[in-house]
Amino acid sequence: MSRASLEKDPAEVAAMFDDVAAKYDLTNDVLSLGQDRRWRKVVVEAVAAAPGEAVLDIAAGTGTSSEPYADRGVHVVPADFSLGMLQVGKRRRADLAFTAADALHLPFADGSFDAVTMSFGLRNVSDPSAALREFARVTKPGGRFVLCEFSAPTNGAFRTVYTEYLMRALPPVARRVSSNPDSYVYLAESIRAWPAQREMAQVIADAGWGELRWRNLSGGIVAVHHAVKPA
Repeated sequence: MSRASLEKDPAEVAAMFDDVAAKYDLTNDVLSLGQDRRWRKVVVEAVAAAPGEAVLDIAAGTGTSSEPYADRGVHVVPADFSLGMLQVGKRRRADLAFTAADALHLPFADGSFDAVTMSFGLRNVSDPSAALREFARVTKPGGRFVLCEFSAPTNGAFRTVYTEYLMRALPPVARRVSSNPDSYVYLAESIRAWPAQREMAQVIADAGWGELRWRNLSGGIVAVHHAVKPA
């Protein structure tokens, strides 16, 4: 299935995430069998933000991914295009600077951040390459970018099992715990259609980032890409 066949109107995607906001974190925890907590820790380690640095956490949702930075004295800005997600997050962590933002048109000046990170959000952007260039714009020269996204399991047999899980098991499980289970059918399809690790690295490099490397997690179900903005 091509990415084009999965494209949705940005307003539709925002509404979809508004609908699942209330139980989003619980649903992710259940569907990933608790692995999402480990993935978040790896991302925080990869960003390696020091106290006093500024980090943009784009597609932050309810801010779960942003909390570890704030707790370490990092100035983190949780940003998302779903107002529903931001509202849920603000009720939970009123101290965080939740900001409504479109990944394609960020409301920040050039070179505002020491690091930009995005977890499980680039698949939902209509033009990923443009978003990656926008992330580079708001990053300081020499700053870093960390992307955590679903990818391709490295073992062929496991990849087949995983694909079956996505398309057959994920929607029924989502129906039990999610406030909008139908949206997880779209999410499962978008995961299956997403580029593998090396392809994703090339997309990031083509957007102007350098020093590309990646780390596979959970057998390649997830990949964490790390890049640096040229000085």
